[in-house]
Amino acid sequence: MKYRPSRRTRRMAISTAVVLALAGANGPWLYRFSTERYHDYKINKSDYKAAKGHWDFLDIPSEFRINTIHAALLHTGKVLLVAGSGNNQKNFDAKSFRSVLWDPKTNEFKNIPTPKDMFCAGHTQLPDGKLLIAGGTKQYEKLKGDVTKAGGLMIVHNEDPDKPITLPAGTRFTGKDNGRTFVTKDPVLVEKAKKVFDKNTGAFLRNDPGLGRIYVEAQKSGTEYETGAEDNYRIAGLSGSDTRNVYGIAQKLALDKKDFQGIREAFEFDPVAEKYITVDPMNEARWYPTLTTLEDGKVLALSGLDEIGQIVPGKDEVYDPETKKWEYTGVIRKFPTYPAVFLLNDGKLFYSGSNAGYGPATVGRAPGVWDLATNKFTKIPGLSDPDRMETSATVRLPPAQDEKFMVIGGGGVGESDKSSEKSRLVDLKDADPRFKDGASLDEGTRYPSASLLPDDSLLVTGGSDDYRGRGGSDVLQARLYDAKSDTYQRVADPAVGRNYHSGSVLLPDGRVMIFGSDSLYSDKANTRPGVFEQRIEIYTPPYLYRDSRPELTAGPKSVKRGGTAMFTTNQASTITSAKLMRPSAVTHVTDTDQRSVALDLKKTDGGISVTVPKNRALVPSGWYMLFVTDDQGTPSEGTWVEVP
Repeated sequence: MKYRPSRRTRRMAISTAVVLALAGANGPWLYRFSTERYHDYKINKSDYKAAKGHWDFLDIPSEFRINTIHAALLHTGKVLLVAGSGNNQKNFDAKSFRSVLWDPKTNEFKNIPTPKDMFCAGHTQLPDGKLLIAGGTKQYEKLKGDVTKAGGLMIVHNEDPDKPITLPAGTRFTGKDNGRTFVTKDPVLVEKAKKVFDKNTGAFLRNDPGLGRIYVEAQKSGTEYETGAEDNYRIAGLSGSDTRNVYGIAQKLALDKKDFQGIREAFEFDPVAEKYITVDPMNEARWYPTLTTLEDGKVLALSGLDEIGQIVPGKDEVYDPETKKWEYTGVIRKFPTYPAVFLLNDGKLFYSGSNAGYGPATVGRAPGVWDLATNKFTKIPGLSDPDRMETSATVRLPPAQDEKFMVIGGGGVGESDKSSEKSRLVDLKDADPRFKDGASLDEGTRYPSASLLPDDSLLVTGGSDDYRGRGGSDVLQARLYDAKSDTYQRVADPAVGRNYHSGSVLLPDGRVMIFGSDSLYSDKANTRPGVFEQRIEIYTPPYLYRDSRPELTAGPKSVKRGGTAMFTTNQASTITSAKLMRPSAVTHVTDTDQRSVALDLKKTDGGISVTVPKNRALVPSGWYMLFVTDDQGTPSEGTWVEVP
């Protein structure tokens, strides 16, 4: 049958031709209008979609629009969108904390009661399918000029080897030399002193004091209450031996900028009950932490700003999903905030160097492989643009078995206008691994979002070439990366710029949602304050515009590690590969959960069989999406499978 265009298509083609004809006679405005009309016509053509894919806005009712900063795909197929206070001081002051649950199948939304400010928390998928969320915001930053009371960090010393001491909120510290008094707003536990003995003779040498860290501020406002140097501080309310054993030491206490402060609280989100469940708090307060799943299913919490706005001093800790409790690792290793730390196939950890910024510019920035058991850290050389790793994205390329990683873009430390167009590759299976440059982006890109797709390509989209999109610097481009050929292919452009506080999530149907963006300014001249981007876009890749896709019609809901499972399908003869994809939990373009594990595949009568690798570090316990692809590279929808 001869193809005949629809009446709507003919009308659009005629109107576009007429507008283009009129453009020459009516100047630049009509030319721009006609160009936009032609662009809309072009990107909606079926052949364009089949080659480049397509972007659509998610229809979100007004009562469910939030400043999405965190997003996680749950094994129910729904997506948890978390704002907390949404980087909005008024919401924080009003204790208005938001989470919304979205069902991509029905496009239904649900508000979720949110007990604490999870703005800038960490999160990861747990073995039982719940989502662990830890940390968040205790206090917003105060810029210099907004700070009215001098304050800062007080280190409390306890020289008593027999007992710890807890100082309550409201404890007063008075300087011995400067005479100024500062007060705590929170209680602080100070551990007992540690007795130190000579290793050879066993003779007692000294007591190393226990230390506690607490934020203090002056009782009154004004510059006259600032201090300029280190001083020892007497503590009011102590008695007996505590008066000499317990004291404070502080450096400069001033009206300087005060950074965000973190919280200790932790929660599990139950996807079935659709609610937050309180678990034991962390030992350290953390704002901007990374949570990374370990081989045994426990979770490592790294970095973050503590309850006084200081970088957590390398005191990493582990959460046990069985006991719901946290314990220190016993080792000290410092990282900047939101460090991109991934579990490797041998149980060690890989730090790519990607991070979100806070922390010293010269501490904990170098990439390497970390053995948590011994605290040995082996640096990996060759990283290009090493001073532009903040706000970069790191992805474990498929298949996860190969342990190849890519670090994309990034920028200079802090509010630098520097950015990198580099894509750095490293193969950790090499005897002597080192980074090398791969295909480059067209321009420097901070905050790029990167989502693995079930056809083994990688969607890279969004970002900006300056800090938080300054100067209208958002990169309105998207690309598919092919790891086998190390090439980027430009695809359909998104309609919305994405920079700070953005991310992307692969959905079970093979589409990708991208959310967030928190520009400093809304104009190129940097004169109008930015507005948080609440719109969400959905990218439909080219593979979903093909005539058909394979379908798994039945199979088990659980497959043991090392086990084989049978799935029925009518397209067994065309299916060429299968993989398990771990669902994302992403914030600040950091997603340490994301991985695609190749499965052994065999054809059977009326279906296929797949075998899950035995390695627990390669396939951590939890829920995965099982995708199969056909000989055209077209993936099925994801089928949820639990690996216990």
